Amino acid sequence: MASSSSSIVAGLTVAALATVGFLAFQASATVPADLRAPHAARSPEASTSKAPHDRKPGALPAGSGAGQRVVYAMGRDRVWLVDPGEKVKRTFRVTPGTVDPPPGTYTVTSRSNTVTGTDGLPVEHVVRFATVENTTVGFSAPADGSSPRPNNPTAKTGGIRESRADGNAMWDFATIGRTVVVIP
Repeated sequence: MASSSSSIVAGLTVAALATVGFLAFQASATVPADLRAPHAARSPEASTSKAPHDRKPGALPAGSGAGQRVVYAMGRDRVWLVDPGEKVKRTFRVTPGTVDPPPGTYTVTSRSNTVTGTDGLPVEHVVRFATVENTTVGFSAPADGSSPRPNNPTAKTGGIRESRADGNAMWDFATIGRTVVVIP
């Protein structure tokens, strides 16, 4: 009889664990986009690496080019505005769109003071530097000063959103022809 009760307890335990696992999976699917960790799978902070940038999250990454440039680290969702003497003029977090540019070196090709983003949100200080599968990629800030989160997270967007203050700094710094270095 003891073997039969052990089997029943084991079966109930397995059923309970399966139910909890299923409910956790369902709950994770309903987490709002603003609470999810963007690019968590490729984020250096999510790894166990103890590289120098892990100790100083705002430090300019090694291998990010030279000279006056914009550096965009996709895995860290961070931008650096770098002066010619390798001095970081400003660094800030950004919220990427749904389309990422491949890592590489680009130049600012066009700018617009105000436009409507591909997600339907009015944006300002748009600084464009790449095109991926017919989607233009660039930096922008919501014109109304709202959250930099895209208005429609399911739309195919290349807008890398920044706060209004950071957008102003980008606009002043990233003129036509300015180098933009994209790193993973």
